[in-house]
Amino acid sequence: MRSDEPVLDLHRPPEWRNGVIFASPHSGRSYPGWFLAGARLDSLQLRSSEDAFVDRLIQPALRHGAVVLSSRVPRSLIDLNRAPEDIDPLVVEGAPPIRMNPRIMAGLGVIPRVVSQGRAIYNRPISRAEAEYRIDAMWRPYHTALSGLIAEARARFGGAVLIDTHSMPRDSLAHLPMPRPDMVLGDRNGASASARIAKEVGEAITAEGFRMRRNSPFSGAYIAATYGRPAQNVHVVQLEMDRSLYMDERRIEPRPDFDRFAARFAGLIERLAAIRPDPAVGIAAE
Repeated sequence: MRSDEPVLDLHRPPEWRNGVIFASPHSGRSYPGWFLAGARLDSLQLRSSEDAFVDRLIQPALRHGAVVLSSRVPRSLIDLNRAPEDIDPLVVEGAPPIRMNPRIMAGLGVIPRVVSQGRAIYNRPISRAEAEYRIDAMWRPYHTALSGLIAEARARFGGAVLIDTHSMPRDSLAHLPMPRPDMVLGDRNGASASARIAKEVGEAITAEGFRMRRNSPFSGAYIAATYGRPAQNVHVVQLEMDRSLYMDERRIEPRPDFDRFAARFAGLIERLAAIRPDPAVGIAAE
């Protein structure tokens, strides 16, 4: 990706209807040769952190008047759901002193140190110049596009609803009582979306027959925290799906019944695309 290759895909419907945006920041699968050459893991291991096929699953949103934004950049290369200053000093040589947080300590900063199951990506730290390149060339374009879409939605519709779509490994739910959820709705415990928006998203999930849990074990990360501003009529709901519903997690391949799941998920997308921002909330000053 040190060329003119796009780092994201932005698709607009013929008519944007309600200010709804579907986004997938972690489904990128363009692995540059230079990255693979510097990693200690093979491509299949690196893909274990990927929200594989989520970008495909959200494409039907275009038919229902919503915008679709997805990254082409792999999560193991740079994590778009982290703050640009979340730099792990164990993975970036000469990193400036920062205030550590649990994600960085776990190796899951903006430039991840590990993939799933704690497997280290590198044999040695990368340079600070390399880290800055990834942030400038890959992280910033995605967030420029996302913030621009939100501003446009506020101007045209009075508000925005972002469905930030992710997938979760089946084993991340192993500690939960049965029956385990198919999806986890995260609104940062009410901080990133209004009660009405979160309620409508939850009702749409259960109306399609999916089991749902709220804010546990995933309540939303950087994107929800940064862009979710219900008082300004900008609502972000993080939607996590159990990967095992539609893919073979070991091989990172669609299940034989992938199309059946995709059709079912398209029903959920249709419901979510019809959600409107809160009409009674004015646009507050930035």
